[in-house]
Amino acid sequence: THTVVCPDLRGYGWSAAPHGDGGKALYTKRGMSEDIVAAMSALGFNRFAVIGHDRGARVAYRLALDHPGRVERLVLLDILPTVSMWEGMNAARAMQVYHWTFLAQPEPVPEKLIQADPAGWLDHTIASWTRAKKIEAFHPLAMAAYADSFNDPSRIHAACEDYRAGATSDLDHDKADLGAGKKILCPVLILWGEAGIPAKGTSPLAIWRETFAPQAEGQAIVSGHFLPEENPQDTLAAVNPFLAREVA
Repeated sequence: THTVVCPDLRGYGWSAAPHGDGGKALYTKRGMSEDIVAAMSALGFNRFAVIGHDRGARVAYRLALDHPGRVERLVLLDILPTVSMWEGMNAARAMQVYHWTFLAQPEPVPEKLIQADPAGWLDHTIASWTRAKKIEAFHPLAMAAYADSFNDPSRIHAACEDYRAGATSDLDHDKADLGAGKKILCPVLILWGEAGIPAKGTSPLAIWRETFAPQAEGQAIVSGHFLPEENPQDTLAAVNPFLAREVA
């Protein structure tokens, strides 16, 4: 059995969404990872496993790099390192992840465009990342929670700030660590959807091994980007043995 802690990242869900600074510090993955460390310390957990998907996975690997003594093992779902995403941004990838450049544009351009039709933008974006190109994999209550969040201008702004940080400070942090040869020290499991965002091109596992996690293991899951929603059975079948394994 496991004690599961599911925090909302800064700016998302029920967490505070302060006005940003253009990606300089407030919404960096480094800053968000420090939130997680503080929350886990407050709950009495000094070392813990971390599982993250999408933005949460970016916070998770930054946490493992910045706080290696805190992370016992790491599971990353359907992402590549931020530096690899930007440096591998060819035409096909740019069309697939257009939101990386769109949301990173200076305030208030993306905020105002999304606010014109937040539900339409949200439904299109989520559906486009699934294997079936539909939102049926998501429970209606989950979609309602997403819709409520994206009807709040402060949370639309927070999401944009997250991506502004990804295009600037987060990228700089990755480049610095890569240049210094810094590695994630704990066991790492990489899972990606066979029709997910990083699936096209070089193997996601190979990219992680070449950058921050030479010890990484992993596999593709029959899914789009949303592994836990689209294929929870196979995702759990990969994650549970990894969590149960003894750590040297």
